Parts: sequence; structure tokens; C-alpha cells
Amino acid sequence: MPSICTQWNGGPKDRVLDIVDEEIFLGRQPILNAKRETVAYEILFRSKNSLTSADITDDLASSTHVIVSAMSHFGLESVLGQCDGFINVNADLLMSDAMELLPPERIVLELLEHVQINQALVDRCNDLKSRGFRLALDDFSYRSEYDAILPLVDFIKVDLRATPCKDVFSVLSHIRRTTSAIFLAEKVETEEEFEACKDHGYTLFQGYFFSRPTVLRSKKLNSQKHSLMHIIGILFGDASVNDLEPIFKDNPELILGLLRLVNSVGIGGGRLHITTVRQALVILGQKQLLRWMLLLVYAEPGCRANSELIQRVINRASFMELLTQHAHFLHSGLSDQAHMVGMLSLAHTVIQDPLEELLDQIGLADHLKSALLRKEGALWQALLLTEAIEAADFIKVDSVRHGLGLSVQDITEIQLQAISRANEFSRQLP
Repeated sequence: MPSICTQWNGGPKDRVLDIVDEEIFLGRQPILNAKRETVAYEILFRSKNSLTSADITDDLASSTHVIVSAMSHFGLESVLGQCDGFINVNADLLMSDAMELLPPERIVLELLEHVQINQALVDRCNDLKSRGFRLALDDFSYRSEYDAILPLVDFIKVDLRATPCKDVFSVLSHIRRTTSAIFLAEKVETEEEFEACKDHGYTLFQGYFFSRPTVLRSKKLNSQKHSLMHIIGILFGDASVNDLEPIFKDNPELILGLLRLVNSVGIGGGRLHITTVRQALVILGQKQLLRWMLLLVYAEPGCRANSELIQRVINRASFMELLTQHAHFLHSGLSDQAHMVGMLSLAHTVIQDPLEELLDQIGLADHLKSALLRKEGALWQALLLTEAIEAADFIKVDSVRHGLGLSVQDITEIQLQAISRANEFSRQLP
């Protein structure tokens, strides 16, 4: 997908604080290609005042200006990084002048399934296409009225949970004669569904299959992950450089992975050229080294910088760390621990062991285990909030934030800072 940078004035904090008359929840859900690379995000906005609405389409109809002003205030780069954005639109929003405020080279307009196809809407779609916008049909289920618009559509989204199994694949062969659109499978929840959709011609995928536990590709890779967890456990025990150096030297592939990451990204805004394990241990220090090792747990040989799982882990850990540093957060002094909980919360997705066993292996402190396993304490509440934001469950976000003493603006400010961290980190990775 082409992706062109659009500049907006002001930093994330300025943009958030400008929206003083409208509290807006922001959600984004990744769209991946067949190589599991993130190529776009579906962007979801919901105003706080509409959380009790029974139908999210009512929210769209009443919040046209909220959605567009939110995009301009938040800034595309803050939300999307280098990726493109899918935005849900109903007929009212599609026909409105508000479309003029969106950059067509970055935005895909996603027509909701209830939109009635008539000549006025087809004409409007033709006009928007001539301006450079791309169009998607959401939750597609073939109806004859779609024939008029199918030639204009760039993406067709099929919801695996809402579409009968026999229709998930047959829909492609039925309409391929009338459209050259790219097919996107939504709510892909398992590796098996991902592979089946790939085999039947779907090329884009949305869902949480990439963060589900999967069978590792080889015993060798599984052994490397366990070696990493062993080293992480030693780091938790305040080991010295002399203790750590021989352990690293017994794991040459881990050394290469560590040096590759550290030399690519650097620390403190500067690039490094570290060539030995001892250099890495001395320069990084135990705290930073522990963070690097946790990140390596999620990396696989040949993984690309925009691996969504790595992006999610960085974003999750950064959000939780920033959250506990915020002035309005009710519990202080938890930032390092919050970062650790965020990093460890997805470890079971890449190692074939239950999370409880992994945490026992590294000797994690009981109060951190409580957050991850027993769902207790302030760190659990921070993780719960993070997971709700990732799932765009805005009703839960609103409920949890009250217990943590945070406003909607607080959350959005922290969220944008965390996304910015993850985007910057990924841009520097090889």
C-alpha cells in the first residue's frame, strides 16, 4: 500500500488538550498482509457521550464532526505511523463536506454494511475515487445492489464470525468477475483460519491470530526461547557482569540477536557500536538489558521491524509505564514494574508453556505474578485498561479509567505517547 506522510502542527499533548469540549476514545486495530506485516490500521473513534448508544452507527451519524476533528487534532502520524488508515463511514458522513478534511492518500473509506446503495451514493464514490480515496465494503455479504459499486471498491472485508463457513470462500469466486478488489478477512482468530483464508485468496487479515499461542516452528527455536527466559531469570536475581558473560557466550545466536537490536536502535538518542557481550552488559546496565532480553523473546529469526506482535508488546509496555508515571494515576512508583508486566503479558504466545510456568522459571516477584495470573492489584488494573484499549472496548475503558483516577484526555495523551514510542522504535529496527 502506498503511504505518504501528512504533517500536522502540534505535538500529541497539544492535540489532545485542544479537544476540551469532546471526550474521544481512540482505538486502532491492525491489518496484516500474508507475511504478518502491518500495512494499515482500522481507526475507531467513539465519543464518551455516546457510549450508552445501542448502535455504533448512531454514534457515527451524530459525530461526523467529532471524527474528522479528532483526526486533525490527534494527527495521522501519531495514530498511524507509516501505515494507512481505514475509517468507518455511513452514508451521511460519506456525503458530507467533512471528507474534504481527510488526506486521500492515507485514508481508506470503509462503507458500513447497512449503507443503502443508490445512484447518489455511487456518484459520490466516483467523485471521492477521482480525488484519490480508496473504498472498502465492510462485513460484505453479496446483494445484487452491490453490482453498481463493486467496480469502484478497492477492498472487500468478510467477517469470519458473521459469515457462514461455506460463504467465506465462495464469495470470492462469485464476484471476482466484477471487481479487482483485495479481499480482507476480518476476525481471524486462529492460525488455522489464517492459513485457510490465505489458501483461498484472501491477502489481508484482521484479528488477533498473531497474538494467539501457536506451535513453535522448531525444537531449536523453542530451546532458544527457554535460554532467553533462563537469562531473564538470572537478571531478575541481580547477577553481575562476570556471572552473565559466560552464559551469553554459550548462546551465540542470542548474542547476535541482542547486538543487532541494540546497535540498530541505540540508547539515549545516540547510535551504538557494541561488539562484545561485556560491552553490552556494561553500557546498557541491568535494567535496560532486561528490557532488551524481554523484547528478544518475541523476535524470531528473520522477523521484520513491523511485526505486529513486537509492535504490540512495545506499545503495551510503554503505555503501562507511562500510565503509572502520570500525575493523576492513583498509585506511584510502579513504572518499571508496569513495563515488566506489559512485556511479560504476551510471553506465552511465543513459548509452548503456560504463563504461570514461565513466570516461575524467571522467579518473578509475587505482586507481579498477582497482576498477570490472579488479576489483582493496580498493575492488573493498568493491564486491564491496556487490553481494553487494544480491543477497542470503550465501555470497559471508561469503567476501568474511573477506578484509576484518569480522565479520557489523560488516557489519550498517554496512548499517543506510547504509539509514538513504538513507531519510532520500529522505524529504527533493521
